[in-house]
Amino acid sequence: MTLGFSVDDLLPKARGGGVLKMGLAKLDESDWLQPKPDLAARQAGFEAYPEGVQVSPEGEAPGAELAGMLGLSGGLPEAAAAHHEDMCLLTLREGDDQYRLVGAAVAWPSDWTPADKMGLPLRALHAPIQGYEEQLASGVDHFMAKLKAGAIYGRCNWFIAATGERRWVAAPPEEAFAQVTPENAGETLFVRSERQTLRRLPETGAILFTIGIYVSPLGELSRENQQRLATAVTSLLEGEGDRRGAQAYAHALAGYVAHRE
Repeated sequence: MTLGFSVDDLLPKARGGGVLKMGLAKLDESDWLQPKPDLAARQAGFEAYPEGVQVSPEGEAPGAELAGMLGLSGGLPEAAAAHHEDMCLLTLREGDDQYRLVGAAVAWPSDWTPADKMGLPLRALHAPIQGYEEQLASGVDHFMAKLKAGAIYGRCNWFIAATGERRWVAAPPEEAFAQVTPENAGETLFVRSERQTLRRLPETGAILFTIGIYVSPLGELSRENQQRLATAVTSLLEGEGDRRGAQAYAHALAGYVAHRE
């Protein structure tokens, strides 16, 4: 199966709302990473955000293994700079029951700071996500424990942002979406999708988590995807929607789509 490499391709395969699910699909090697990355954009991203690279001593060996797998001679930062995807490494310490973040090379984070997350176990990493502990944590822990080297799994998600920038720092929703109306939502709302993959490195046993960022103005998406989002945002207005700021843009998004029918 392939997930595609654009917001329009990814949205139909992302969760539309409701109960949190991993939603994993098994991918072929050829569908693992974007085949033609914009390396100039990657370089610019890391130059603008050097603090996005954080590698602990525990992450050095997995980083070198990853670089070797990709035909490079460096470590995690080089691997991420040579591909479209941001990359994170997680390892399991002796006596632990959760994987921990030991390395991150992230040019385009979705409202998180790698330095704040280094060394944290999975459940603490995902603490800001509404419902993660109750609905998803046990399943994620089980999947990580059982993941075999060689297998590649992928999933995708989406957010609504008020900027088309790939590195996204969310402002208070009432401020970020203050100028959005049903009439201009096609140009002022941006759909941000993360194409995420997981695979285990065969030598160190670390797990590599990649995050490919894709952003599109709402108005440039297919009609089917616009309607899909208009339906989905209504389910975000309870619980999870508070974190995503849905109350500040849902009416404008739904109104924009309705006016185009």
